[in-house]
Amino acid sequence: MEKIVRNYLQINSVSELSEVKRPSENYSLDELSENNFHLNKFFYKQIGKYHHWIDRLQWNDKNWIEYVSNPNLLTFILKKNEDIAGFFELIYHKDKSEIEIAYFGLLEEYLGKRLGGYMLTEAIKKSFSYNVKRVWVHTCSLDHKHALKNYLSRGMKIYSTETLNIKSA
Repeated sequence: MEKIVRNYLQINSVSELSEVKRPSENYSLDELSENNFHLNKFFYKQIGKYHHWIDRLQWNDKNWIEYVSNPNLLTFILKKNEDIAGFFELIYHKDKSEIEIAYFGLLEEYLGKRLGGYMLTEAIKKSFSYNVKRVWVHTCSLDHKHALKNYLSRGMKIYSTETLNIKSA
């Protein structure tokens, strides 16, 4: 068994955000205007293979289509010029006036280029544009080694921690 630590973090106002500016004009961040489950699935598999993202691996195309068809799911793609570099998914919980950062990550070739801070800054700013009371996320010890540091550096605070035991591969 392997012990995994999961931290839940939140930020309650955009004024608490410690921003990271866009690294260069070559980068753009755009919301997907049309549902494209292939893109969400691609990022999930390519980024998730390094971080034990396994819950959706058994999904068929119908499951993916249903997921991306949720009107409360917002998917944003980071590009360098025309090349895709990373993504994040936001789930708008209107009834609770909050947004969850559901998935967030960069493709392997874009790691270590200081893009995570910029992308998280934008995820938080875009979330608060929906006039929510809080933005939250959970991360665990299987995620990128700088994930927790990035969330904390942007102004998010841990509000809950749990330890899980999983079977080692």
